[in-house]
Amino acid sequence: MKLYHGSTILVDKPSLIESQRFLDFGQGFYTTTNQSQAERWALIKQKRDIHKSKAIVSTYQFPRTFFTDNILRVKKFTKADEQWLDFISQNRKGMAEHHFDIIVGPVANDTLYATLTLYEAGILTKPETVKRLKTHKLFDQISFHSIEAISKLKFIENYEVFES
Repeated sequence: MKLYHGSTILVDKPSLIESQRFLDFGQGFYTTTNQSQAERWALIKQKRDIHKSKAIVSTYQFPRTFFTDNILRVKKFTKADEQWLDFISQNRKGMAEHHFDIIVGPVANDTLYATLTLYEAGILTKPETVKRLKTHKLFDQISFHSIEAISKLKFIENYEVFES
């Protein structure tokens, strides 16, 4: 399976880097199977960078067998449901701890930010939030949380993305 990572730098050797940001699935190396999503993320990161960096997408090959062979601890969310919402809410608050090597599930992208903010503020209930999330087309994210899991990613190539 081909995976994509959007960034401002070439990432030919993925690693686990501590971050100050609280992400959907916690600290990890994030990829997607959706090339245009990775390109969009690279451009967003480029716009945030004051150093006028490049928007780079790095691509990897990853064996699908690792999702099912029980060698790695894999958590899969098949949809944006209450279990997924609880998990990402706890991670975004920095309150969750997990021991998964890989987590697969929908990405809470910028279009969902307002809905998640209303939920986290207690304005929307969990069922109302899930109902709103179902109206969005959600792309996937596959995050790697252990050195063992990251070592299975095989770098293919990278390319620069430009604003259209």
